[in-house]
Amino acid sequence: MFKNIYIPVDNSDYSNACVDLALELAKGSDATVTASHVYAAKMHDVRFRQMESGLPEEYQDEQELEKQRNIHDQLITKGMEVISDSYLDVPMNKCKELGIPFVGKSLEGRNWTELVRDIKESPYDIVIMGALGLGAIKDSLIGTVAERVIRRSQKDILLVKHCPEIHEDKPSSGKIVVAVDGSGHSFGGLMTGIELAKKLNRPLEIISTFDPYFHYAMFNSLTGVLSREASKVFKFEQQEKLHEDIIDKGLAKIYQAHLEISRKVCEEENMECTIRLLDGKVFEKVLQYAREENPYLLILGRIGVHSAADMDIGGNTENLMRLVPCNLLLSSKVFKPPIDMQAEESIEWTSEAKERLKKIPGFVRPMATSAILRYALERGHSMITSGVITEAVQEILPAGAMQAMSAIGERMRNEGMDPNNPDGLGMLKEEMAQAHAGKSQEETTLKCTSCGTYHKADVVKCSVCDAGVERLLPVDKEEFKATAAESQEATTFTTFDDVKVSWTQEALDRLNEFPQGHLRRKAHARVEKNARVQRVGTVTLAFLDKILNEKINKDDNGNGKDGNGNGANKEIAGDISAIGAALNPDDFNWSPESLERLERVPQGFMRDNTRNRVMAWCSQNDIRDISLEVCEEGIRESIKMMEEAIKNGAVLEDFIPPKEVQA
Repeated sequence: MFKNIYIPVDNSDYSNACVDLALELAKGSDATVTASHVYAAKMHDVRFRQMESGLPEEYQDEQELEKQRNIHDQLITKGMEVISDSYLDVPMNKCKELGIPFVGKSLEGRNWTELVRDIKESPYDIVIMGALGLGAIKDSLIGTVAERVIRRSQKDILLVKHCPEIHEDKPSSGKIVVAVDGSGHSFGGLMTGIELAKKLNRPLEIISTFDPYFHYAMFNSLTGVLSREASKVFKFEQQEKLHEDIIDKGLAKIYQAHLEISRKVCEEENMECTIRLLDGKVFEKVLQYAREENPYLLILGRIGVHSAADMDIGGNTENLMRLVPCNLLLSSKVFKPPIDMQAEESIEWTSEAKERLKKIPGFVRPMATSAILRYALERGHSMITSGVITEAVQEILPAGAMQAMSAIGERMRNEGMDPNNPDGLGMLKEEMAQAHAGKSQEETTLKCTSCGTYHKADVVKCSVCDAGVERLLPVDKEEFKATAAESQEATTFTTFDDVKVSWTQEALDRLNEFPQGHLRRKAHARVEKNARVQRVGTVTLAFLDKILNEKINKDDNGNGKDGNGNGANKEIAGDISAIGAALNPDDFNWSPESLERLERVPQGFMRDNTRNRVMAWCSQNDIRDISLEVCEEGIRESIKMMEEAIKNGAVLEDFIPPKEVQA
């Protein structure tokens, strides 16, 4: 895994936590731990000379002044060396006790400058450093040394932010979480996360975030600045219909695909994982997730999918680096999953397919191309024909959408129009709006329990994660239904695209608790967008709280509470490990291959939990002979159940015996 581990030390609490983490990674392997401390003797020398004019008169004599200079230089230099050696003795002695090779370095100069130079010149695999040092104060988020080193180094850096001695009241959930966005850096972080989860025997969860609310908030803000004529050209109603029917679900499908690819990578590496798709602004949702879950380690790509190659650090990563409460690993490694390589190197397009792709208006062509490639790869196609395109678009677009877009694109070209200009977009949106005309807004709404996407009642599978009809459950709207009194006092607003949305007074009062300006507008847009997607007639306080307060808290007795503090069901939907724990493994016939498969799961609670979930699944399906195929299927199905339970508010402690939960 890591052959060379580097830890800058300064005897602070965070530094000592770095030493302990480095030892945990190094023990049982042939890794070498290198620790360094930088001291600034020359800086003190310069500062002493600047203060010479303020010395007492008896020291102003030239000979005496030179003597004091020599004494100061010797004391400072020797003293700094002694301090530095003392700092290095701590990791050295701990490594000696565990038989871990150790190298100590005393560096003279400006702290961050020398650290950056040493990191660049040395073959370190990972740098573990504290987010704060001895100079930290109460309101410190991240130290200047750590931030400067991070910006100037291209090695994986593990930033220790959760220090047990300081944060005793904030125990970690114990899991390792990787955020993926399709970039090579995030997938590089996934590979590191897999290795760390195996080494530290910790659960692995993978998250991905997309933002379906940005355009809605933007459209709302545009209504106040566009003239009547400009609004007609922009055609808000068709714009929103296009986003609701194609682009939002297209984005969800892309980011769900990142999670599915990650799951496949984990399977190839013999590592179990859970996946979770989050919707909202990336920085906000990942920060909310980190604060609620408090994982042992959050892994982020140094730069994201939209960053330039020469960017030092991405915007989301930089913000999260400051604010997340957990340990953070910034991945500089780049990994390209085999599924992407296969798409680039083994998939060919027929000339007819290429021509057909060109007819799709440019603003949706990249999304359509990506979806078609995914469809072809999943079904083993090596050649994309016009027929494959037809099959693929039926999976991702509403009926007739592809033909409508192709016809519009062709018509626009024949008329000398650019498919990407506003008038061209308007034609497409009008066509798409007609394709959905006549459908009642009061239809039953289905929610996919696998990825959380909402659908109309006539679908037979999830368009985002391909889950079957058994995972598409009706949304219970009764809990959000306004009373007769609330309905009478409700205020109705007209949205930018002429849709009527009613709000109860309680919901409006709660909304007005948000600070004025963009924060309130964003909250308003998020709630209103969800009300439209879920076909909720009136926004009530209960609905608003559900959308804006998604966290399920625990009371002192461990019972669930919803966002309003009301008691929730203590049982966790999808948790079948307790059923398996009550079963006897000897009552099942395990094949050698299935037992070997279980042995690949990290020893301890992870293996026991996996075995129990497989037995529970087999028991529920009246299976006694557990072959390799049955074992794999049981693992897959039980993981899906666990993911569903997590979406319903479960946390790691709900699946692990208390004595196994690692702080």
